Amino acid sequence: MRVTQKGQVTIPLEVRRALGIQPGTEVRFELDVSGARLVLDHGQAAAEIARIQGAGDIDLSTDEILALTRK
Repeated sequence: MRVTQKGQVTIPLEVRRALGIQPGTEVRFELDVSGARLVLDHGQAAAEIARIQGAGDIDLSTDEILALTRK
């Protein structure tokens, strides 16, 4: 695998499939004594989930919700 002038690499297809990496997936590199490792970054998604958790806890029927969105 070769690094481009911009510092980019292509993650091999079999690795992307095995890890479930899709376009838009956040990843990061972590350094340790053995070298570097690619890690899926769930922190950003977890923060967003925590931010909106409980936001939809109002008891409305589907018809009531649709009526509100169509006004």
